[in-house]
Amino acid sequence: MSRPLIGITTYVESSTRFGVWDGVPTVLTPTGYHRLVQAAGGAAVLLPPDEPGSAAEVLSRVDGLVVAGGPDVDPARYGAERDPRTGPPATERDAWELALIGAALAADVPVLGICRGMQALNVALGGTLIQHLDGHIETPGRMSWHPVTPVPGTRYAALVPEEAQVPTYHHQAVDRLGRGLVVSAHAADGTVEAVELPDPDRWVLGVQWHPERDEDTRVMAALVEAALARTAVAVG
Repeated sequence: MSRPLIGITTYVESSTRFGVWDGVPTVLTPTGYHRLVQAAGGAAVLLPPDEPGSAAEVLSRVDGLVVAGGPDVDPARYGAERDPRTGPPATERDAWELALIGAALAADVPVLGICRGMQALNVALGGTLIQHLDGHIETPGRMSWHPVTPVPGTRYAALVPEEAQVPTYHHQAVDRLGRGLVVSAHAADGTVEAVELPDPDRWVLGVQWHPERDEDTRVMAALVEAALARTAVAVG
């Protein structure tokens, strides 16, 4: 059977040191994302921002969705006033990724949200975010590591039953949970580190850390397995 096709959301940034295209807006994503998908048994495809109305069409071509990390979700998306420490809005990316998440949930496409992606998942389901956490970025521009503890009985705990050290870089976090979501891991200070939909027939998980910066493939492999199972049902 063919490898399941996993779509990964991307950034649009002005590139630097890119030959004659220096300064030209460029679709980018760190290599860790597609390499983790491949290491977990999937085939990766990058999803640049598009018209939100085309999200369902795009999702019909992939078997699973990874919503990548990146800038802060615009507080206007969850009805909050902007904290001065919140980053500038990424309007196009917010609109596209929220549309993709909505389309994926409607079509039962497996979803893995990573860092910003977990926060976007929470917002897409009507949740809110804490806009700033003091001390959660130890060194600007560098990942740090800390332990996360799984919540027994959750999908995440079934994948990673032990306390695990994870690479992290964030200053925001989940506040009020979105509709249907449950917490499936937390940090020592109580910060929500993973959320999921508990429905056994729908594979939806968000993690606050960056598994693409680690060698542990268990979470991504579970997404790929869910995508493969969905493909098998469709073919059958």
